[in-house]
Amino acid sequence: MSTPPNPHRQSDDSVVATHPSRWHLPRRLYDWVLSWAETPYGASALFALAFAESSFFPIPPDVLLIALVLGARRRWWFLATNCTVASVLGALFGYLIGLYLMDTVGMRIISLYHAQERFQKVADWYRDYDLWIVFAAAFSPIPYKVFTIASGAFDMNLPGFLIVSLVGRGARFFLVAWLLYWLGPPIKRFIDRYFDWLALLFVVLLVGGFLVIKCAR
Repeated sequence: MSTPPNPHRQSDDSVVATHPSRWHLPRRLYDWVLSWAETPYGASALFALAFAESSFFPIPPDVLLIALVLGARRRWWFLATNCTVASVLGALFGYLIGLYLMDTVGMRIISLYHAQERFQKVADWYRDYDLWIVFAAAFSPIPYKVFTIASGAFDMNLPGFLIVSLVGRGARFFLVAWLLYWLGPPIKRFIDRYFDWLALLFVVLLVGGFLVIKCAR
């Protein structure tokens, strides 16, 4: 008699993770995003997800990027590039929402994520750190969509906004994809568990450096 499969056992080589999201988002939506990794349209879905997440969608593209890279590790460069380009285009879309539709669409998105108070603080952060705060949001787990919309609402310099978005988003996605290519499934568990904390530590050090420079003036 064959032994029934253990539903709690998971293979390290599984393309689709079945653990709860580290972002604590609705499980059904999270699973739906991951399901695209098992289809021929995974790269297209990643592009759409990365675009949408920069302006209104709640699931970070890292979720699908990780699954796709584990399923085709030699394509890590293409997948990271795909994710980065789409995310920056989505950031531009968020910027345009803030610039032209802040009182209608923009405020609805901000309210959806209960980020009204954070949005008010963004003005002070822009005054203190200018484009660097956008870079911090692009790299870290801070809800990037709040900053893309706010950048348009505050009429931030558009070329500068796009450059820091490209650098910040690219640094994040290429780092994740490269680590998965180099170390494979074991690093996936580390990323799932500690990426948010490491990214936040990076931002703390970045802001701390700004404060040191400001105090030294």
